[in-house]
Amino acid sequence: MLLRMKLDILAIGAHPDDVELGCSGILIKERKKGKKVGIIDLTEGELGTRGTVETRYAEAAEAGRIIGVSARANLQMRDGFFQNDEAHQLKLIAALRTYKPEIVIGNILEDRHPDHGRAGHLIYDSCFLSGLRQVKTWDADGDEQEHWRPKYLLHYIQDRFYEPDVIVDISDEWEEKLQSIVAYTTQFNSAAGDGPQTYISSPEFLDAITARARLLGKRIGVKYAEGFLSKKNIGIHSLDALVLQET
Repeated sequence: MLLRMKLDILAIGAHPDDVELGCSGILIKERKKGKKVGIIDLTEGELGTRGTVETRYAEAAEAGRIIGVSARANLQMRDGFFQNDEAHQLKLIAALRTYKPEIVIGNILEDRHPDHGRAGHLIYDSCFLSGLRQVKTWDADGDEQEHWRPKYLLHYIQDRFYEPDVIVDISDEWEEKLQSIVAYTTQFNSAAGDGPQTYISSPEFLDAITARARLLGKRIGVKYAEGFLSKKNIGIHSLDALVLQET
């Protein structure tokens, strides 16, 4: 269910746990600053080898608690088979107009899992179309929604590595980020629950996530960081926004 509220930042993922892996650090950082952050999961992750839809909802709720989200919703699109078409765009546009986020952070535009890239393009197109007055959507009460376009759309890095346009220091948020990831016990703990070991349930997968955060952190002289891509130039008000490090 979509709660009618204004969010500062909305993170969107094709599957429950995409957001935690890709950008929970920056969500925690901004929430600590008093920003309202939220998450939309496009699917229920029903094609996952391990766990069930019910366990994924419970794990998502716990991860959201750790992050400190003001809202979390699942649009119940079909895992593996949703499309970047008008019907799915209108569903996501209605959610964007409900939350009116200033910044959206979503899936990368191309990745190992086809859902990730397809979701990235769905998010990109929907953020643009949401700003058009002639694209009509209605809320749960049947009232026509106002048009809304986020100021920025960032894409988090997933399985494949891309050189980021923006790197954010999440050193102080790293432990909470890790907690939000391992809240998905059925997905990332090979000893928990039934089902065969998968690509993401082995300990090496979380090791790789940590290694990437350390790599990106090293790029800007900090311990841990997250990287993001943007198709739009990003401006800053002053040099005070820069992480200062030795050249």
